[in-house]
Amino acid sequence: MKKLLMAAAVMALSAGLAAAEVKVGMITTLSGGGAGLGIDVRDGFLLALKQSGRDDIEVLIEDDQQKPDIAVQIADKMIQSDKVEVMTGIIWSNLAMAVVPGAVAQGVFYLSPNAGPSQLAGAGCDKNYFNVAWQNDNLHEGAGAWANQTGYKKTFILAPNYPAGKDALTGYKRTYKGELAGEIYTELGQTDYAAEIAQIRASDADSVFLFLPGGMGISFLKQYADSGVGKPVIGPGFSFDQDILGAVGDAALGAVNTSQWSKDIDNPTNKAFVESFQKEYGRLPSLYASQGFDTANLLISALDKAQPSDADAFRAALEAAEFDSTRGAFKFGPNHHPIQTIYAREVVKEGDVLTNKIIGTAIENHADAYAAECKM
Repeated sequence: MKKLLMAAAVMALSAGLAAAEVKVGMITTLSGGGAGLGIDVRDGFLLALKQSGRDDIEVLIEDDQQKPDIAVQIADKMIQSDKVEVMTGIIWSNLAMAVVPGAVAQGVFYLSPNAGPSQLAGAGCDKNYFNVAWQNDNLHEGAGAWANQTGYKKTFILAPNYPAGKDALTGYKRTYKGELAGEIYTELGQTDYAAEIAQIRASDADSVFLFLPGGMGISFLKQYADSGVGKPVIGPGFSFDQDILGAVGDAALGAVNTSQWSKDIDNPTNKAFVESFQKEYGRLPSLYASQGFDTANLLISALDKAQPSDADAFRAALEAAEFDSTRGAFKFGPNHHPIQTIYAREVVKEGDVLTNKIIGTAIENHADAYAAECKM
């Protein structure tokens, strides 16, 4: 099992200095097909900590290998042996569902930089669980709203068969007002989409909505472009973000996707983040990197007011969310999920680099659909 133990900032340089005061356990995906997502979350998180200059935060980072049982084993060790007080990092909703309920039940605070399953936003919410990214349905709800604005009347929809995939199609259907030309749940980790593309070709769809994050999206988009089907594609930012555009290539050009973040959001924090991330890591940031960055800055803002050992005060500090987000204004809803604007972006080429530019607003100040079910 791969393990990386690192300090969040400059650690003690002599044995006489005190150890870090707060231990953070980061469980994320650093190997396999989904590694790019976890690496970006990790790198964004660590960049924020480095820029803060703090020496009171220690981060223990381990690779979950995208396996729920491995994630649970790591979480148990981090909580029981390493005595972490805050956890973060999980990319995939099935892993979040395996880890988060047990972690918060033991009094640990969990700050999600990505996965936002509906169960944890609604009846399964918890006072110690905060999602800094979105509730899973949000970007898909934005895509449905954008499809309406574009005039699509008959969309073919597909997503992987796991919690986030189900939330994706549920979210799209919640806002989309047209008909469905077809609906498919694919296998998680699938790489061959010939059968699905054949069904799209045979349908009378005027558009395709897909949620296929990481390597799944790379495989589908390449095969779809090669197929010549040509029906316009819309999706969430996960399937068209900076982490995969280079691998997809020109097959992604012109695709419209929805995201709560984009590198061209015009505020000082975002401009500085994009520039510093590129300087630090030699690549443009993805939405995952922005989420890791925001998660770390939320944590720092709370630690400025209270320690996790003072749970009520620390929780109140997290709820206040007094930090400068890459998204601009940031606030939590009553279930500790963001209320935020979802943008429409188009995949374009800037020089030789594929990236996204904002072309409009899909939904403004959007809250998730499950908050009313949350009783904290």
